[in-house]
Amino acid sequence: MAWVVAIVLLAEACGIAAFNWFLGVVADHQQMSLAGVDPGVMSTSSKIGGVIFGLYFALCALVALLVAIRDRAPAGFGRVVLISAAVVHALLGALTWGLVGWPAFVFMVVVFTLILLILMSYDRQDGPGQRAAGGAPGTGGAPKAETGPVETPAGAPWAPAPGGRTGEPRTGTGGDGEPQDTVSSQLTQPVPTTL
Repeated sequence: MAWVVAIVLLAEACGIAAFNWFLGVVADHQQMSLAGVDPGVMSTSSKIGGVIFGLYFALCALVALLVAIRDRAPAGFGRVVLISAAVVHALLGALTWGLVGWPAFVFMVVVFTLILLILMSYDRQDGPGQRAAGGAPGTGGAPKAETGPVETPAGAPWAPAPGGRTGEPRTGTGGDGEPQDTVSSQLTQPVPTTL
């Protein structure tokens, strides 16, 4: 999924840079002016804006590519870059709905969703699904059962039966090493509940 986001962001970077450069060339050739602004300034500012936004989205694509290669969540500066890209796409989606139309809005929402999936689907330390409970990273597996006698604390009114068995007696030693009486797991005290 991160590969797809990297490709989409890189294509968006090229598209935005090329579109703004084209607008700058058109404004220069047609001598366009907005509110009395010099046409040369408009052309130059459009080209500079296109290059800046193109580099920004290329940086976002690089971060997504690094996430895909490392199979790990972005951290620090990379996370901030992807969060800012998600915010930019949400704002552009809101603007394009009224200015451009629903196809541009759908595109912005799809890219926004993909960026959110990158930010939320990776574990902070490992890749998605690499660490299972009790296992080493990348190995998975269930937690290991503890072997050996289970100590019962001194003065405990009851203790759960080992291994989930019920109705069997259990013995243990207190804190002073003296054997305690055999206690059946059926003799448990009810837990009071309050609303």
